[in-house]
Amino acid sequence: MTVTVRDFRPDDAEAVVRVLREAIPPLLTTAEAQVWEAEHTPEAARHRVLVAEADGEVVGRCQTGLAHESPTPGNAYVNTYVRPDRRGRGVGTALVEAAEARLRGLGAARAYSWVLGDGRSLAYAGRRGYAPRRSAHFLRLDLTAPLPPLPEVPPGVELVPCTVFEDDPRPVFELDAAVTADEPSDVGAELDDYTDWLETTWGHPCQSRELATLAVVDGRPVAFSAVATDGVSRMSSAMTGTLREYRGRGLASLAKTATLHKARAAGLREAFTGNDAGNAPMLAVNRRFGYEICATEVRHLRELG
Repeated sequence: MTVTVRDFRPDDAEAVVRVLREAIPPLLTTAEAQVWEAEHTPEAARHRVLVAEADGEVVGRCQTGLAHESPTPGNAYVNTYVRPDRRGRGVGTALVEAAEARLRGLGAARAYSWVLGDGRSLAYAGRRGYAPRRSAHFLRLDLTAPLPPLPEVPPGVELVPCTVFEDDPRPVFELDAAVTADEPSDVGAELDDYTDWLETTWGHPCQSRELATLAVVDGRPVAFSAVATDGVSRMSSAMTGTLREYRGRGLASLAKTATLHKARAAGLREAFTGNDAGNAPMLAVNRRFGYEICATEVRHLRELG
């Protein structure tokens, strides 16, 4: 089997979605999102999507670029997925080698990669020189099953959709930036570019501002539950969190409960979320909602020097 690696083209989108859905089903994406992301990634990320073609069809995909939001220079990423029926035939190797060569050309010092948590994938990553760092779980919730009732909203708190801030989303950006800074990560991220956030997060085609819920105090968003959907039957939590000074009041859980109820009322049937394996409090919260772990990935690191 001859494998050819090349840049992603818009007409590859459906095939790439098939690769991702078969390789890691909990990952929510659409063909529209694949094209949009390839065209709207910040220039500083030097982002590129590579595809592997064999026998006239796309059978693998790799996202690679610089972790431009990381406070540590030199960090980069290589995230590769291969259709399960084409694994073990050199597809992943061809993609990873092409991505690593490009990153070295960009001056990257180290590559981080999310690797599927099965023994075969982990062994392959080890042979490629990638060392395991931390794990993260995908969790699934059946939205057709009973949901926890919506708790009483505390005095002084208002639950609103993100659409309330469409004319001026900056308060939502400031909340997102504060929560992102506290997320467990071995790379870290600093959201400090409002224009970039408007383009790549607020404007993402899978983001649902109608289903997303904000907890607002004195006109200021202090907790939120952001959500992405495939527009058909599935949703995924994009981010859930609370400003530090408002934590311990159940506001993030309140916002998430409201979001799940709205999603079910809109006809969605499955909800997915992701948690760092070491984030015990958030895992406990999601288990109380009824989420169950359905897949695991392990973050790996390879020094490129």
